[in-house]
Amino acid sequence: ATKVQPMNTPIERGLDPGRSDTPTPYPVPRTPYPVPRILEPHMKKTVKSMVDEATAAITTYSIEEARDLHGRDDVQFIDIRDVRELEREGVIPGAFHAPRGMLEFWVDPQSPYHKPVFAQDKQLVLFCAAGWRSALATKTLQDMGLENVAHIEGGFEAWKKAGAPVAEKAKKLLVNDKVAAVFG
Repeated sequence: ATKVQPMNTPIERGLDPGRSDTPTPYPVPRTPYPVPRILEPHMKKTVKSMVDEATAAITTYSIEEARDLHGRDDVQFIDIRDVRELEREGVIPGAFHAPRGMLEFWVDPQSPYHKPVFAQDKQLVLFCAAGWRSALATKTLQDMGLENVAHIEGGFEAWKKAGAPVAEKAKKLLVNDKVAAVFG
């Protein structure tokens, strides 16, 4: 008779590998041999290779160059970070917030979600937290036909670390706050 080894991995114990305390909703077979580790699927492109390709095809400003552009009338900074990042880390004063997931829809003048800020004759300078998302987004906007678009090397983290201007994200007033402000 074959002796079954004790189950050591979360999968072998019938647990979700992401949360070892949560049973899976499906039966996990017990085997007398170790369950192989789940291997990463073969990727045609990695995120790093995509960012490298984008970076080679776009304009990237250093923090010093971006600081020189900040506040100019012919330049619009575009913050593509998630709103929670803005609330937690702060914002670059004057930057327009365009969440990464909506960017293409807001840029396209034929989209029902189009935002007029993207129809202005201005240089668009995109940034995210570290510069990876903004590199991909800048390349996407170039592919859509925008010519006057660039991004900031190192993103908001590098901007903040360099001591460039940062502000707290303005809080939205809730209905109860508005009522309290009016009626005390």
